[in-house]
Amino acid sequence: MTDLEPVEEPILVAADSSTARMTAAGPPHPSDGARSSGATVDALGGAEFRDLLNAGLDWLDAHHDIVNALNVFPVPDGDTGTNMLLTMKSALHEIIATNANTVGEVARAAAHGALMGARGNSGVILSQILRGVARSLDDQPTITGQRFAAALTEGSRIAYKGVNRPVEGTILTVVREAAAAAELAAQSNADLRFVMAETVRAADASVANTPKLLPVLAQANKVDSGGKGLFFILEGMYRALYGETTQASTSTATRPEAIAAAPAPARPSKGRRDLPSLVHGFDVQFLVEGKSLDVDAIRTQITAMGDCPLVEGDRTLVKVHVHVPNPGVPLAYAVGLGFVTDVVVENMDDMHIPEMRPGYDPVPPRFETAVTATAAATSVTASVTVTPDDSGALAAIDGPGVIVVAPGKGLGDVFRSLGAHVIVSGGQTMNPSTQDLYQAIARLPTEHVIILPNNGNILMAAQQAQALATGKSVAVVPSKSVPQGISALLALNPHADLARNVYTMTAALASVQTGEVTIAVQDARFDDIEVHSGDVIGLLNDELTAKGPDSTAVVQMLLDQMGAAEREIITLYYGQPVTAQEADALLVKLRSLFPDQEIEIVGGGQPFYHYIISAE
Repeated sequence: MTDLEPVEEPILVAADSSTARMTAAGPPHPSDGARSSGATVDALGGAEFRDLLNAGLDWLDAHHDIVNALNVFPVPDGDTGTNMLLTMKSALHEIIATNANTVGEVARAAAHGALMGARGNSGVILSQILRGVARSLDDQPTITGQRFAAALTEGSRIAYKGVNRPVEGTILTVVREAAAAAELAAQSNADLRFVMAETVRAADASVANTPKLLPVLAQANKVDSGGKGLFFILEGMYRALYGETTQASTSTATRPEAIAAAPAPARPSKGRRDLPSLVHGFDVQFLVEGKSLDVDAIRTQITAMGDCPLVEGDRTLVKVHVHVPNPGVPLAYAVGLGFVTDVVVENMDDMHIPEMRPGYDPVPPRFETAVTATAAATSVTASVTVTPDDSGALAAIDGPGVIVVAPGKGLGDVFRSLGAHVIVSGGQTMNPSTQDLYQAIARLPTEHVIILPNNGNILMAAQQAQALATGKSVAVVPSKSVPQGISALLALNPHADLARNVYTMTAALASVQTGEVTIAVQDARFDDIEVHSGDVIGLLNDELTAKGPDSTAVVQMLLDQMGAAEREIITLYYGQPVTAQEADALLVKLRSLFPDQEIEIVGGGQPFYHYIISAE
């Protein structure tokens, strides 16, 4: 369910201040050339453009499992579709909250919402595409075929500019080639339907061509997941122009060749599945009607309750949106304010957590209770934990403030013991948003801030938050794993300046090797290793290098590949799939195998990964 209802009826077409309802029975497939009979679409107003974006969101929502299944590596972090979906949801929330009317206003709100809600690299790139679209459409009351083409071209340019090392065969290629097709189409036919059809056709062909541009896709026999997600958004918008439903059954993704390339994972029916812990909580939206509502006071209360707060309105009508662990809290508060209507409550974990083998709790609680009343008074949201001093107040910071992303409570405790000031829960399958990180920056009582993302798929969101924090000096140390983050934090000198710390902490990343043990979630073959769903596998510095009969055997393989006998310190962080007794038994065995090394086992509490290994 979304803020806006799916496009079930033909939308209104605005042209020269008049409106006309489209009469075409339905869209031809874009690959057929898209030259169909019926009414043309000269221009659309803001409301209609909003409906197109919402249709793109709905279409992606219907197929995000297919996008998730396109993850190249067989590890349980295939969340590209989910990240793009949550990013688009944030964009639509912002459109509603700001009461955007013109095309320019709608585009601007969508770009800002996507920026703040961007999750994962795919979500960040999508937000940059929308940023370029908004820049091109700024101050435009309507959108035409030519303006759409120009906007998509600008979106492509901004997206390429926002990536340090653009890689072809990704979403960047797809948006660029789709924009080029849109520009060419607009030169020959101003009909927005024709331009959109040619755009979707080009996006579809570009996605299919990604394995020829990116060898890792060819090896995995898959297309790029981010590009596929963008295709679904564009296809949903295209279908809306014809008044077509956004039901998944008629998508081009259901054609036999598409299903063979990216089968959606089977999901157990409700009442017959293993339930995850509360990670992302509930998306709560409602309207409050009254005679003398205090919007500022409501905003203060809602902001203190959870993540992504949006409170807009006047003394008679207020729109509220917030992410909370318990939906009853904001709703109970709202009932005390006035007449509550249009209530929407979505369980974000229901669609966010991939299916895993039973036997353990797949995710740690993301919403940590504020440690003190003082901390709560500082509006620390539930997804962030701030370290207080012994008196219960926020500790004074000697040197730069440090924000760390950690995927488990135990790992959060480790970072906290090493001096991290803010712990943001996140990691594989639960990437924090730009807004999560930006809010963490804002809450630190210091001018200089360092962020350790500890995951390659969180790096771009951290950089986006860095760019937003214009009032502070913020640096991102590009740690891509927990061991790298710990190594970097150990190199921090609170008495050195920010630039010096960033240099030494970044240099420390290379001093540690990272091993990870998990369960394969799909069949795959890389180089000489063939794995099947359910196999225990090992990754060394993000590359699949081992598989074995159990986690103990894979740990030993990874340590041998790391040259552990030549290392000094080996640390294993065990996760939720492993009991403390199993971890202790492994420690005894490893100490006998590596008697000259200092070996330690620590409870990390991370989901999905049996062990995260650090060797230095």
